[in-house]
Amino acid sequence: MSDIWLRASRLVHGFLPDQHLVAQQALVASIYLPEGDTYVAVQSSKPVGFIGLRGAYVGGLFVDPASQRKGTGRRLLARAFEARAFLTLGVYALNDQAQRFYKSIGFEEVGRSGTDEQGMPFEVITLRCEREAARL
Repeated sequence: MSDIWLRASRLVHGFLPDQHLVAQQALVASIYLPEGDTYVAVQSSKPVGFIGLRGAYVGGLFVDPASQRKGTGRRLLARAFEARAFLTLGVYALNDQAQRFYKSIGFEEVGRSGTDEQGMPFEVITLRCEREAARL
């Protein structure tokens, strides 16, 4: 899963230094995946994506770049909405692709922060969507 995270992060988070992404990969593998509720998308017996939840917060939704634009992200969100009445998440303001994806599903902006969770100077937009409003 952490390899999918790294490949997808390198694709959409090109503004982050690679050494930061590699360090984050270790945290994803050792903390975030084991401690959250993680749902995995599998194709031909191979993981192609995952969504990690901490309560109603989407800690991460990542799809292997080779499997993107095939509905995997939507299916993972649909699975998360089966278990949660609403979802919130943070997305980098510089990640236009993710913003368009989440807004197409019905997520709406509810806040902004000038730094990310690690204190790096990258604006993060907080989005929220109610299950009933989700267009999946």
